[in-house]
Amino acid sequence: MSINHQHLRAFHAVAAEGSFSRAARRLNISQPTLSQQIKSLEARYGQMLLERRRSPLQLTPIGIELHAMTCRIFTAADEAEELLRRDVAGVGSSIRLVADSPSYAVRLAQVLFQIGVHAVPEIQIANSQETLARLIDARADVAIVSDPQIDSRLAYEPLFVDELRVVMPIGHHLSASSCFPVAALSGECVLLRESKSKTRAATEALLDSAGITPKQVICIHSREAIREAIAIGMGMSLMFSSECPPDTRLAYARPDQQPTNSLLTGYLVCKAEYRRSVAMRAVYEAAAGLHQDASTGVSGVKPPRLMVEPSR
Repeated sequence: MSINHQHLRAFHAVAAEGSFSRAARRLNISQPTLSQQIKSLEARYGQMLLERRRSPLQLTPIGIELHAMTCRIFTAADEAEELLRRDVAGVGSSIRLVADSPSYAVRLAQVLFQIGVHAVPEIQIANSQETLARLIDARADVAIVSDPQIDSRLAYEPLFVDELRVVMPIGHHLSASSCFPVAALSGECVLLRESKSKTRAATEALLDSAGITPKQVICIHSREAIREAIAIGMGMSLMFSSECPPDTRLAYARPDQQPTNSLLTGYLVCKAEYRRSVAMRAVYEAAAGLHQDASTGVSGVKPPRLMVEPSR
């Protein structure tokens, strides 16, 4: 007897998502329907595939083996469907890109066009936690995430390493310096992002490493608002180089100290099962074409690869 393809896809979705509710949303079916499909698959072959009494959801030993097979099956099926859906001009479906770095998001989109991927990406901007959540919940196809959490359902490709710049008003007495002495921040009002911001975490790591306590600290929840505050003389701040667009009112300088824990590492992330799909191969090709210019990124520093444990 041939296996029920629909039931097999239901199992694969639950195993990949680690959740019945997320798998149901992914397949656009109700959760009871999804649960019944998997029960039918188990009953037909007399095999238990899921450990329902344990939380979080886990696979039985045979479920783990079956999931490894379904990954290969549905990856190949998805690749075949994408190939057949493309028209003679090579136009594919739209790519939903979510990122916590606006500058790298638009640069990746630009390279996609340059290499001939004509599908217009949808670009979403969110913080790092929301970025991964949208990817896992299938609200986006690919993500650019800085220092992401490790999840065995995802594939990670190093993309960039970024470092801090001191941002000051153009009239500051050190504005002409290409290298800013971090010790000088002890006499300044420093403008910081909100507590969960990675820019703030990197700034505090830099200050702690140098043993510096600013004269005053003001918290402002937006990099755009911080730039405006600096421009009118409220204080100075630190931002990653990719967040420092040309502005005649501001001056940017590299700090004379840059500890490793104040660097920002960015990764291109997608669902592991889609890593070899036609669309994702195009995205990875575009990402390989991103070249850091003199004002962005850390030359000579290679982002580390993330070690991802296989799903259990």
